Amino acid sequence: MSQSYDVIFENNRKWVESKVAENPEFFHELAKTQNPEFLYIGCSDSRVTAEEVMGMKPGEVFVTRNIANVVNTLDMSSTAVIQYAVEHLKVNHIIVCGHYNCGGVKAAMSPQDLGLMNPWLRTIRDVYRLHQAELDSIEDEKKRYDRLVELNVQEQCINVIKMACVQERYILEEYPIVHGWVFDLRTGKIIDLEIDFEKILKDIQKIYNLTDSDWVMSRKKK
Repeated sequence: MSQSYDVIFENNRKWVESKVAENPEFFHELAKTQNPEFLYIGCSDSRVTAEEVMGMKPGEVFVTRNIANVVNTLDMSSTAVIQYAVEHLKVNHIIVCGHYNCGGVKAAMSPQDLGLMNPWLRTIRDVYRLHQAELDSIEDEKKRYDRLVELNVQEQCINVIKMACVQERYILEEYPIVHGWVFDLRTGKIIDLEIDFEKILKDIQKIYNLTDSDWVMSRKKK
């Protein structure tokens, strides 16, 4: 046990040496500030690491992760991260990334009492309820879970779009744009669900408009 723990510090030492060898000023520059273009909202699963999957470097992605990549407005952690990323870091893209074989999604569909996890997983059960007709029509259980993973990403994207900070900045700058991804553990590939951000924004305007103004639907190309 102690050896597996100690190896982390050895790996860190080697990583530092490799970075300094590439660029002697690497850590000096890294310490100055961060200017990420992306906010990544992902699952805590140990097999899905944001920067490695995306091929990004330190300072390029602002990250928050939790069980089954849930965005719940009662969760101060995720909402604070989103607000900070949108208002202060000025990220241009918000990515909600789920993954196939998600233990959180499977647990949510298990008929058992999971204690403190029950209210958290209820959000995913609500996703199933919203899309029950489609999901129940899928006979293959594996395909049904895969589809629930995708629908969960879609609904969490909608939860992000409901937030006032996202709406307000989009009106002024036409950013950030919200994207939904699924990481396929079986192939290593990222699948873009091609969430229609502008259509969702327009569709929910009547109910979730927190800005008391018309939302601009045109998007500048940057």
